[in-house]
Amino acid sequence: MPVPGRRNFMAYQAANQRSLTQSTRSRVMIFASITVLYTAFLYRRGGAGSFMGTSESEIVATAASAQSSGASASGRQLAISTWNIAAINNNPFEYWITIDDNPGYEKLMVDVEKFLEDPGDYDVPVEQVFTNEMFASLDAKMTGVGWESVKSYWEDDFKNRKIISEFMKDGLLGSKRLASMPDRVTNTINVAGSSEPVCRPTVINMYEGDLGTMDGWYAAWEEFMFDAALPVSQKDGTVAELVPYQMLLPIKKSKYPDITEEEEAVSIPLQTMCGAIFDAILVHMMNTVSKPDEWQPLKRTMVESLNKKKVPNTLRILETTYGKNDILCLQEVSGALVQEAKSRELGNLYHIVAPQDMDSVRDQNSVILLSKTTFPNGPTAEVTSVVEAAFPEGVDVPVSKGDILAITATDAKNVKYVIASFHGDTNGLATIPVLDAIIKAVNSDPNLAGHRLIFGLDANTYEKGKPGKTQDVMEFGRHYQQYELSSCWGDMPDAGNYTTYNARTYLQPQLNKACKQMDKREKGDVNPKDFILFGKKDFEIVHTWKDNTGEKKYIEDMAFPTLKFPSDHGILSTIINPKA
Repeated sequence: MPVPGRRNFMAYQAANQRSLTQSTRSRVMIFASITVLYTAFLYRRGGAGSFMGTSESEIVATAASAQSSGASASGRQLAISTWNIAAINNNPFEYWITIDDNPGYEKLMVDVEKFLEDPGDYDVPVEQVFTNEMFASLDAKMTGVGWESVKSYWEDDFKNRKIISEFMKDGLLGSKRLASMPDRVTNTINVAGSSEPVCRPTVINMYEGDLGTMDGWYAAWEEFMFDAALPVSQKDGTVAELVPYQMLLPIKKSKYPDITEEEEAVSIPLQTMCGAIFDAILVHMMNTVSKPDEWQPLKRTMVESLNKKKVPNTLRILETTYGKNDILCLQEVSGALVQEAKSRELGNLYHIVAPQDMDSVRDQNSVILLSKTTFPNGPTAEVTSVVEAAFPEGVDVPVSKGDILAITATDAKNVKYVIASFHGDTNGLATIPVLDAIIKAVNSDPNLAGHRLIFGLDANTYEKGKPGKTQDVMEFGRHYQQYELSSCWGDMPDAGNYTTYNARTYLQPQLNKACKQMDKREKGDVNPKDFILFGKKDFEIVHTWKDNTGEKKYIEDMAFPTLKFPSDHGILSTIINPKA
């Protein structure tokens, strides 16, 4: 990245190098030769080479390159990783995962797929699953809290619908949000004073109760929705005691135009009924395609690894596999993970830098970890606001609170850096504007002059982007080159070098996004999304690798997360050398 005044300095440096005496050149050659031998020694002893996943021949070749070009006094070699650590939050079944030692998982998910795609005689009327007795009890509860009865909707419409073709796969019902809205609000409720959330009795969250019978399920469901008050933190910092039914939100025709005015008027009781039917069909389906004593233990295993142990598993990988990195750029980090990281070994090894204005609502923040050895004084300043101020006036860049973190830092050799971590929007349309803003900030702010840029990001780029809809990865590559930036992939990325491989299953509310088992690769999110960018004149690549195992290995054509790897993004790492 061009820096004001740097060109004159480099010309001066080149002139000085040409004026080296023969004896000075000899000393440099001797030093470089010692470097070759010592680096190879480190590799054999399990030092830098074994940590970085670099072969001995690569290490020696790198050192030989240093020997031929002379030793650099412009900084130190840096090991950098970037990782979007988010994945499954509430529903362990939402995405296809890989479970090597349990073929029952794949069979269960395929059977669910078949049940929904080709139900045959299983496509029974709703009233055979969510019974008239259940509705009567629900209607009494709803009218008991002052809501209008929706009995006419039940009698004239919903009880007679087929559970798959006319309910689960009804696109109009989906666009009205009558089943997905109550699920979004009540699926998993974080309660004040507890690290454990409270879950609605359903298949698609971490609910631990028994769902082996329909009657048992409905009794638990009704109690959850109408009887138990929960302490819920409010935006103003207070805690309110709320029963889940009180959390439901009206469905507005202005936002969801497919809903009728009559349905809008009773949208809260109507969505409650539809939510109950939705959960009933899920429980019925699971107990039809499998046995409760088979699918429920599998779910508990998945919940334990993917949900409850997500933070410990993430921190374990960072500590054991990447704990010697100089810089770690993380995205979609929860406040709980930040606090736990600070209390563990990572807190001893790194300055853990979170945004001053953290996102506590979505709880998804970009975070930077700086090695205390490489950056003994930690961050100098947060400059996120400087970057955001550089957005074009009047342009709505699709970034949310917590998506960007930009800081300055000075390493132990007094080299100054701007280091940024960024989580792009789903379509990747914010990635180029954010890069533009970072470059503008660095080039226009006098306080940032002379700083080298390190930028780790989930760019959310696509192998085959669609203009105006999804960001094409090759277009992004051409764009960052305009700023004399390079990437861990080289000056131009390889569109087929993927860092994600995930696909939604049929066990989640948005069936229009579900992928069949045989279509995971073709229709899933398999894309080159993650990058590490740096100044082309500042650094050169030594070695780059990606990891979807937590062991510095990447298994192509494997859906992830897995029970051992907790994210749907691979870890991307690079080693770069400073240029003279």
